[in-house]
Amino acid sequence: MRVWKQWTDECRTTRKSGSGPRNVTSARDDRHLVRMARTDRTASSRQLAALWSIATGVSLCASSIRRRLLQCGLRARTPLYRIPLTHDHRRLRLQWANQHRDWRADWQHVVFSDESRFNLWYHDGRIRVRRYAGERHLPECIIERHSGRTPGVMVWGAIAYHRRSQLLRIVGNLNSNRYIREVLQPEAVPFLQSLPGAVFQQDNARPHTARIVKSFFAAQQVQLLPWPACSPDMSPIEHVWDVIGRRLARDPRPVASADELWEAQRKEAELMVLLAPTTIDLYTLTRPLAVVLGTFDLECH
Repeated sequence: MRVWKQWTDECRTTRKSGSGPRNVTSARDDRHLVRMARTDRTASSRQLAALWSIATGVSLCASSIRRRLLQCGLRARTPLYRIPLTHDHRRLRLQWANQHRDWRADWQHVVFSDESRFNLWYHDGRIRVRRYAGERHLPECIIERHSGRTPGVMVWGAIAYHRRSQLLRIVGNLNSNRYIREVLQPEAVPFLQSLPGAVFQQDNARPHTARIVKSFFAAQQVQLLPWPACSPDMSPIEHVWDVIGRRLARDPRPVASADELWEAQRKEAELMVLLAPTTIDLYTLTRPLAVVLGTFDLECH
């Protein structure tokens, strides 16, 4: 009735500007709150409310804290997880990125490969970081974690410019002999041979760098792309795993077994080809380098 009366009397349904209860905090207070949130990116709204009360003597509830931060553009988002990097890791990553920063058409010949493990159950870490859009890769917005085995299904795949391999299921531990017998011989090498001038990328996991694997690559005349240690985030195939994982997590029908999870993964991989036939473009290839180099203005022509 109130909205109808407002419409008939004033021809509007929105609240007048300046009406309603006034904010307890001033613009200066809001700036101070933003500084507090940016000082500790993982602080919850309840923790910020307690810190605010101690600092100012004014009590604010957690919901008010969240509203103020949202109005200032700070939203609680899922942090980026990565493997801890030493000084040498960072130096070698930067060195590698500088060596390849001028690559453009060269990336069209690179085949990126990787294994990924998908959990049988999706667990959402409750930690959030408050950041502005575009701050995902800031060091203070990243939570480091060590990789560990969890129940699920391991898969192997490879992508290239407008191409992708078949998705392979890896059962059990993958050693160098199994890597050659179950991945390289039946899928990776034929995929590389179908692409003239292909360069193969893989990480530095032990099964990939064993002497027997190096001999196999030499015998098959496979050209390898040197890769810095502890740098899975620099490979564009991580984006593919991320998309598949997100789609699996959104499925309202939880999988009950590893076999069901594998079938769901295969369907999602096929669906990705239908939704995005190009699979990978030049922007996807060059963006990880831009992140490492600290710039996002690399041209993608």
